[in-house]
Amino acid sequence: MAAWAGYDGSGVAAAPFRVLGPLEMSGELGTVYVAPGRQEIVLGALVLELNRLVETTYLEHVIWAHDPPKTARTQVQICVSRLRKALAEGGFDATIETRARGYILRAPEDATDVGNFRRLVTQAHVLARDGLKAPAVDLLRSAIGLWRGRCLAGVPSEVLAGTAAQLDESRLDAVETCMRLELELDRHEHLVGELQQLVANHPLRERLRGHLMVALYRSGRQAEALDIYHQGRVMLTEELGLDPGRELRDLAQAILTDDADLALAEPAEPHSLASTPLSEAAQKRGADPGPCATARQLPADIGDFVADDTIVSAVCDAVTEGQEKGQLNVVLVLGGPGVGKSTLARHVAHRLATEYFPDGQLYCELRGPGGQPVGPAQALGRFLLALGVPGQAIPDALDERAEMYRSLLADRRILVLLDDAVSESQVMPLLPGTGSSGVLVTSRGQLTALPGTRRFDVEPLSPEQAVKLLRQIIGERRVEREPEAARALIRLVGGLPLALRIIGARLAARPHRSLTSLWHRLENEHRRLDELAYGELSIRASLSLSYHGLAAPDRRLLCLISLAEGTEMPSWLGAALVDDHTADPADLLEPLIDMRLLDITAMNEGGEFRCVLSQFVRAFAHERLPAEISAAERAGATRRMVGGWMALVERAHKEIYGGAYNIVTGRAERWYPPEEHVRRCLRDPLGWLESEQTNLLNAVELAARSGLDELCWELATTLVMLYEARGYPELWERTHRIALTAVQEAGNERGQAAILGSFGTVHLYRGEPEAAGPYLSTALEIFERIGELSGQALCLRDLARVERHHGGDDRALALYERAERNLVRAQDVIGRAYVLGEMAHITMQQRDFARTRSYLDEALGICRSAGFDRGQALALRRLGQMLMYQHRYEAAERTLLEVLAMVRASGDLVGEGYVLHDLGQVNAHLGRVERAVQYYSQSARVRERILDHSGATAVRADIVAILGSPMTSVG
Repeated sequence: MAAWAGYDGSGVAAAPFRVLGPLEMSGELGTVYVAPGRQEIVLGALVLELNRLVETTYLEHVIWAHDPPKTARTQVQICVSRLRKALAEGGFDATIETRARGYILRAPEDATDVGNFRRLVTQAHVLARDGLKAPAVDLLRSAIGLWRGRCLAGVPSEVLAGTAAQLDESRLDAVETCMRLELELDRHEHLVGELQQLVANHPLRERLRGHLMVALYRSGRQAEALDIYHQGRVMLTEELGLDPGRELRDLAQAILTDDADLALAEPAEPHSLASTPLSEAAQKRGADPGPCATARQLPADIGDFVADDTIVSAVCDAVTEGQEKGQLNVVLVLGGPGVGKSTLARHVAHRLATEYFPDGQLYCELRGPGGQPVGPAQALGRFLLALGVPGQAIPDALDERAEMYRSLLADRRILVLLDDAVSESQVMPLLPGTGSSGVLVTSRGQLTALPGTRRFDVEPLSPEQAVKLLRQIIGERRVEREPEAARALIRLVGGLPLALRIIGARLAARPHRSLTSLWHRLENEHRRLDELAYGELSIRASLSLSYHGLAAPDRRLLCLISLAEGTEMPSWLGAALVDDHTADPADLLEPLIDMRLLDITAMNEGGEFRCVLSQFVRAFAHERLPAEISAAERAGATRRMVGGWMALVERAHKEIYGGAYNIVTGRAERWYPPEEHVRRCLRDPLGWLESEQTNLLNAVELAARSGLDELCWELATTLVMLYEARGYPELWERTHRIALTAVQEAGNERGQAAILGSFGTVHLYRGEPEAAGPYLSTALEIFERIGELSGQALCLRDLARVERHHGGDDRALALYERAERNLVRAQDVIGRAYVLGEMAHITMQQRDFARTRSYLDEALGICRSAGFDRGQALALRRLGQMLMYQHRYEAAERTLLEVLAMVRASGDLVGEGYVLHDLGQVNAHLGRVERAVQYYSQSARVRERILDHSGATAVRADIVAILGSPMTSVG
């Protein structure tokens, strides 16, 4: 580097982010310290891909190339957070944006030294090509002056080291080009010392050695020039066992014979080793393959093309952006089977062909017949033939074909369209070497390892776009005659363009057939894939290509996922299906996500994502299920899946109640997701139950259909905590009817008793004590026969509530005392605390405040010790009621306001409705009529929200009483 120390990039402002040497960044406030290790690795990766998405998985890879820890994603997030803070504190005109798959360092294009280096080198090449060599040399000197040492020196990343080595190589290429141009400008005498140091630093670079030989020869130092050659030959022979290359040997021979061609004459071609043309024989040996033909390989554009104009324009801009600066643009158009990515890419290619890529367009479908990938050597062979290279002149080796291909495309404006790419290794050899061309790639996969790409995800058509496509295929009149059927067809296929084209083709071929008739045929889910086929168009065939592109374990997993029901699935479910206890179960789903067979629908702050199978993928996978998975394996997968839901619901119950309290437990087999995952899910147990209620209901139904009666009743009864707290009596009854049928058919007495007892509880919840009694009595009889203490206690507790409805407080108190004794024996402290609260309510009404306070203090102590917030709220509410009985209304108000905050924080809508009513009563007693009405009104709205209409009616009666006039609605 010392030879270039005098060139400090004059005319080029220092970039804020510098990687051409040790990693540095400087803002308005000066140089900012970047912590060594992970933080500087993340910054380096973001700087190298300025204004482009860097995926989190790639960041994990560059930090931990071989064995990332479980906390890798979290550690990356911490690094990004600290870098954001450093950017803000340093006054940078830059931000780090978060995306679903990673991060983007957003800053002006001239914010990095590597970007400025590439820009200057590209501009220099353009000037040199136009014969403006002196300005080109100035730009190259400026570009080289940006370097301060080896790229990313000291950054400890194996992966980034590979990228850095490529950039180091580009610096030496720029140096060699600069030396060649200066020799052509007859500056040889001033270059000798500089070239000597360069050759000493890079003794194996034959081009630099050749430049030094020419400079010495033209300076009248022929013997020294030959000595430099002999030194290089000895070094190559001793260290590598090789002879110098042909061009260096020819140059030495020309110097030895004092060849007249070595005198400064016409400039050499840019690819030549020496500064002037060599002998005619040497030129023939290194000749180019010959003139290029103009290839026009694009398939025809589609006349009825329909797509979002925004994405079409964005893809066009991405392909052509910076073309005049020599910037190679590689644009990925990604999407699942049948979404129209190939159609979009071909349309864009035709739009750009004439104006931007007049020298030709190359096209290759990279997935051959039967879905097998086309090898890059085969694709290059086709391209070389299209470019006019005779078949016998095409080399056999892949790297030689790639070199010839890049040479032919150099400085030509050619668009390369690579359709349905399978892997990065398939695409990399097909990329041009210069930026005059453009590359458009479509793929079902992610191709995340392709560097420097712009990525566009193609989505299904919107309803409006889908209607437009149908109109173009079958005519406006047919669509306008049956608008409802048209909308239904679009909805059934999810706006998928391939499916719509098949529908259109079938209807166009049969003008007498109505849209409604095809709508009804497609409503049959089992025949939908059969119906969506016409000629060579087939949804099943399109899915089959993606399916058979998976590894065998991934195919099996996809089939098993089709067993899961529901709109979304959590990331742990795949691990349960295959019984894999990996610490990060989401990794198992990544291959399916990469192939667009599984779609991510949501992602939380912790990186946990939720997925969904499209209806077509689900149907296809379910078809394949019997062939891929035996009946016994399917049964085991279903048992583990439902067992996983049971394990999580049971854990949520324990988190809420402080243990396995206030419930009858069964003996069903659980499948336990990773503990770290469980903790993240259940930070808010009740919120998690709410968010998963659809999946949990489906799990109850699946357990019943699959003969898993024990899991079915356990899951149904454990979910009562959600139904009770959030006011879902209909779901409560629905799950219990399903479970009751399952346990009765299986002859499961324990399950029958648990479900019957819970049926009694839901009737009490609805205010139907007469209906509750028979269920509770039958359940109690079974529990007593099988010796289940917890079940007996819960039935006695609820039978006491029935007695209270009938006015039998003494009989109720006796039942509560029996329930308490059983709960003590069952070691159910939370169940006991609940019963103590109910006993306190009776003694409160009997004006026995000493016993009431004793019961409540004991209940509060139990709930606080167990961390059961809902139990504390219940006990404190009873305390507030006792204070009202004692006419201590202001103290009662303070206590009840505390309870209101607790129930609102926990999302307990039922408790909120009761406490608001209590606060209305307190304020009524205090003469605060307006505030009392406000509390009553809020209570009525909450009760209506949870469908407690009788409760809402009772509250309205209190409003009537306090106002002295009827009210039909509240709020």
